[in-house]
Amino acid sequence: MSPVLFVAMLGGVVPALLWLTFWLMEDRCEPEPKRYLLLTFVAGGVTVFIALWSEQKAMLYFTGTSLLFVWAVIEELLKFGAAYLVALRLKVFDEPLDAVIYMVTVALGFSAFENMLFLLTPLQNGDIIRTIITGDLRFIGATLLHTLSSATIGVALALAFYKNAATKRLYALCGVILAIFLHTMFNFFILGGGGGATFWVFLCIWFGIIVMLFLTEQIKQPARDFC
Repeated sequence: MSPVLFVAMLGGVVPALLWLTFWLMEDRCEPEPKRYLLLTFVAGGVTVFIALWSEQKAMLYFTGTSLLFVWAVIEELLKFGAAYLVALRLKVFDEPLDAVIYMVTVALGFSAFENMLFLLTPLQNGDIIRTIITGDLRFIGATLLHTLSSATIGVALALAFYKNAATKRLYALCGVILAIFLHTMFNFFILGGGGGATFWVFLCIWFGIIVMLFLTEQIKQPARDFC
């Protein structure tokens, strides 16, 4: 493995693992099997390459805001699909909080590989300053955006855990729609706005993360009583 690729992997994966460790602390009472968490994380990473291919194809047919929307749709559906195939359709999904944990895990796997690809270009050009800036911005911005949007779907699934199949599908649909909306807004303001817009977008993302953590605490409250 070349030093450039190694550093890019380190810069992409380590921050994602730090965020994942933080979120897994929310599931200390009944932690998920490590092999399923690993599979979900890797599945999220693999979907990056499918997303990139799909987004390049989308550029042939869409432009402007519509393209930003299509990109958001592609990434959110792929992350949800990966989590569903690897964990959410299996018996390992046996309590409401699991939905949040697996959706966050797939998001951070996606973010880790995406960040790695973003870091490769400045590293290959020997631009260390740009590499550091890119890594920092993605650590506090894009990584949290992926976490927030996927956690939104996870919370929706968790709230519907004890409901009938039709209601579960409705909640899942609402969660996906909200995740796509959040992702589209991020794309629109980050790619089209100035520095001031970037600050407010990051602030909103942090606020959204706080809301997701609060909802996660409410979801896991019954389990905590027996922990």
